[in-house]
Amino acid sequence: MSGTHHHGPGGHHHHAGDSDDTLPPPTGTRIAEGVLELDTRLGGWDRVTAGYLIEGDAPVLVETGSQSSVPALLAHLDRLGLGPNDLAGVVVTHIHLDHAGGVGDVARAFPKATVYVHPKGARHLADPTKLVDSAARVYGPLLDSLYGRLDPTPAERIHVLEDGEEIRVSANRFLTAIDSPGHAKHHLGLHDSWSGTLFVGDAVGVKLPDGGVLRPSTPPPDFDLDLALQSLGKFADRRPTGLALAHYGLLADPLDVLDEANGTLRRWAGVAEAAFRNGEDIAAALSATFASDLDGVAEEHREKLEVMNGVHSNAAGLQRWLATKAPAEGTSET
Repeated sequence: MSGTHHHGPGGHHHHAGDSDDTLPPPTGTRIAEGVLELDTRLGGWDRVTAGYLIEGDAPVLVETGSQSSVPALLAHLDRLGLGPNDLAGVVVTHIHLDHAGGVGDVARAFPKATVYVHPKGARHLADPTKLVDSAARVYGPLLDSLYGRLDPTPAERIHVLEDGEEIRVSANRFLTAIDSPGHAKHHLGLHDSWSGTLFVGDAVGVKLPDGGVLRPSTPPPDFDLDLALQSLGKFADRRPTGLALAHYGLLADPLDVLDEANGTLRRWAGVAEAAFRNGEDIAAALSATFASDLDGVAEEHREKLEVMNGVHSNAAGLQRWLATKAPAEGTSET
């Protein structure tokens, strides 16, 4: 596979610090000792989707990104000197396609890596048919143009991670799995014992470096407010030194951020619930209340946020959660 990677993915996207057009994109940003943030460049965008490589005797990759991100991801790992037999594990925080779409491809590229996933996600990695069908309904043409699909992972390569289970990276370094439903019922956090970094997937929300404030991520089909708030509490109880978001990067002051995420989630849910009770459009209510979050964010960065974490996706998830928890009054769930 060498030969195809040396140009790097889309070398023309540059960060402010880049000076020489002939340089390949950086191989990752060291966010803590032994932790590399890899920009998996969904849609060719910088700093929207992150994977994380935890270095050690048995290196582990957290998040593959979408299937469309696989070339960028493999180029990073190639430049870091990881050969086909060098990656010991791949963990996905959950099975949404912008996190796990690349799993089948990465499992093929690294035949010795164990694939770790939440108990409720495992069967979908082995047989992605249903997952891809439902994603096609949600994303429409964006599925193929932006995300790609998901290749199956051989069942014998998949290891189900229970709450509290540890993945050994080195003799003195392990990742502890934290069952953290809410954003999705198949969501896990991972706490690095060595650096204290907590990999939180989407459970804390989305905050793009180019995109303003922390926003919750409350998509259908199984967003649940109470579970999401409980998961934030579980994260806080572990006293992490930093939070590594899938979208995007490391946030310092983790307890403040978790507190902010809790308040933001409650505010969004409150606005949605009021609209729901009054028979108003939830997306319109959320837009009216929170659109100013993006004041001052440049247009090209708004587009990234809209795709990753638009009001409509959040509204649909909140609507479904409200309809599901509303006492059944003989009405259908519409």
